[in-house]
Amino acid sequence: MLKMTLLRRTCKQAAALVIAREDRVLNVPDHVALRLHMLACKACPKFEQQVLTLRAAMGAWRRYGDGTGTGTGDGTGTGAGGADDARR
Repeated sequence: MLKMTLLRRTCKQAAALVIAREDRVLNVPDHVALRLHMLACKACPKFEQQVLTLRAAMGAWRRYGDGTGTGTGDGTGTGAGGADDARR
């Protein structure tokens, strides 16, 4: 029974693991504990989806800033100059 308690995580701990997973690979016990928690909890998978959405949005924003996205690269998103051009 001791081993099962080692794999239990609170929502606060699971959220911390979801965030930590953005920066590093989780070790096996943490990975398993997080997966088990996600199966048993209704709220934490929603938080995980929010984190993944933020990651995707930040990736799109980085690509947009690099000029490799679908935007114009001028920072306005309009493609027709905009307020930024007036300051240049």
